[in-house]
Amino acid sequence: MSIENKIALITGASGAVGKAIARGIALNREFKVVMLCRDESRARVDAEHIRKSTGNENVMYVIADVSRKEEIFRLAGSWNGPLHVLVNNAAVTPRSRQTTLEGIEMQWATNVLGYFWMITAFTEILKKSAPSRIVNVASYWAGGLDMEDPEFKQRRYNNDSAYRQTKQADRMLTVAFAEKLKSFNITVNSCHPGDVNSKLSNNLGFGGSESPEKGAATPVWLATSDVVETVTGKYFEFLKQSHCEFGGNRKEIERLFEICEQY
Repeated sequence: MSIENKIALITGASGAVGKAIARGIALNREFKVVMLCRDESRARVDAEHIRKSTGNENVMYVIADVSRKEEIFRLAGSWNGPLHVLVNNAAVTPRSRQTTLEGIEMQWATNVLGYFWMITAFTEILKKSAPSRIVNVASYWAGGLDMEDPEFKQRRYNNDSAYRQTKQADRMLTVAFAEKLKSFNITVNSCHPGDVNSKLSNNLGFGGSESPEKGAATPVWLATSDVVETVTGKYFEFLKQSHCEFGGNRKEIERLFEICEQY
């Protein structure tokens, strides 16, 4: 690896979309790709496959569970060198309500707090590496966020409702972090990854009509393209900026940010 290589870290990198994002970025030889995964045996196979299929030998993996704050901050604390691109992609959609070891509802912990903690834990590294980028993989399947009951402690759990509210939260947090980090030359954008047939979509009752590569196209573009290098705080679908109905209420966005800070 030459000193000029940019470093990209992708969470959930063994899933259908995450692996396609990792591969899409690895096709650009300017990048060294780090896949963040939970299952080491699977990560080892996936990283080797991407190295062989792209010809980019600078593909490796790290192991952490992004639903757990302690593991994220431990990873950031042991990180050596710069980080130019952080792609928050990891997400789960369990059909029954599950909790982490800390007692946090699993979708909220992984899909929202995981993004929040990753950005928070790596902020200083991203600052030192600037210009740098954060890409939050969200969805157009978003809405219904209940900030009085984000973990479905009062409401009856429904994985579709839980997922939709996490993706709304991701889009709102994107705006919050974009404002907080813009003076440090760090951009933060969110996107819909496309309708891919995956474990996540299957759990929600959807099949998905697009290939992982097509689904990964927008997050890869946001992570690597010069066209969007100065754009921040925006939401994208299918390689185009799209209006985000959740991005305009600054009072609610700050309220959500404060809720996340309490975990």
